[in-house]
Amino acid sequence: MSYKTELKKRSDEIEEILLAYAPKGQAPARLIKAMNYSLFAGGKRIRPVLLMETVRLFDGPVPLARPLAAAIEMIHTYSLIHDDLPAMDDDVLRRGKATNHVVFGEAMAILAGDGLLNCAMETMAAHIPYDDEVYLHGYLRAMSEIITAAGHNGMIGGQVLDILSEGGGPDKEALDYIHKHKTGALLTAPLRAGAMLSGAGKAQLQDISTYAAAVGHSFQLVDDLLDIEGEAGKVGKSIGKDAADGKLTYPFVYGIDATRQKIAQLYDSAVKSLRPFGEKGKFLKETADFLAKRDH
Repeated sequence: MSYKTELKKRSDEIEEILLAYAPKGQAPARLIKAMNYSLFAGGKRIRPVLLMETVRLFDGPVPLARPLAAAIEMIHTYSLIHDDLPAMDDDVLRRGKATNHVVFGEAMAILAGDGLLNCAMETMAAHIPYDDEVYLHGYLRAMSEIITAAGHNGMIGGQVLDILSEGGGPDKEALDYIHKHKTGALLTAPLRAGAMLSGAGKAQLQDISTYAAAVGHSFQLVDDLLDIEGEAGKVGKSIGKDAADGKLTYPFVYGIDATRQKIAQLYDSAVKSLRPFGEKGKFLKETADFLAKRDH
């Protein structure tokens, strides 16, 4: 079975999970509609796919991973809604569709993002396995990992420095922080969370963390290149905004050729970290390759 077929199979699983945990209830219908508009706008679902795959890698509890997978995608989606706002990146296109604030208005988009973030927390908290002596500790560790990655010491901290660095000169230290936190944190968290939930040992957690860091960094570097060389129709969002907004990116600091070389180095690091897992790490290895070579 080809990698694309395998990825589609796993992405379909995530769609089913999201349908089970999607925002619902007695909230105003327009809020629920705005939240689900972005949640089901498509995308590769890489973060929850990686979480589920890591749980399977360690023969962990797949049913307990489902609410965590839904939560990580809700958090990612909320971050995209807010990132596209006029006060942030001011973008009108996301995943090939009009951004949330274009469709529902700025105020509703802010609240839809807030709603998804809180829904993620509610979803994880509602499924804590209090009576499961085997996996309770791992679930709580995984939950904490995801929450921390989304917070001020993770993704939000990276977003803030990204804003503060706009229009400035090349700053390698700031760039490393932005890449590690703004994008890397929410790509590292699902892999580490999946390992924690499953009770992975210290050495195993270190190997999967090394893989996660390499993949997360590579993902951002490819994003930087796509903003320069990509096609809007494929990428699903506006092209050329990084340079126009004076963003601090890897190509800006090091150049395009060095960016490609760094992506190759990160891929090698990711593959090396998977060696202890043998054939069971095949999908993760192919995912690293897919992310390093993607055109969207």
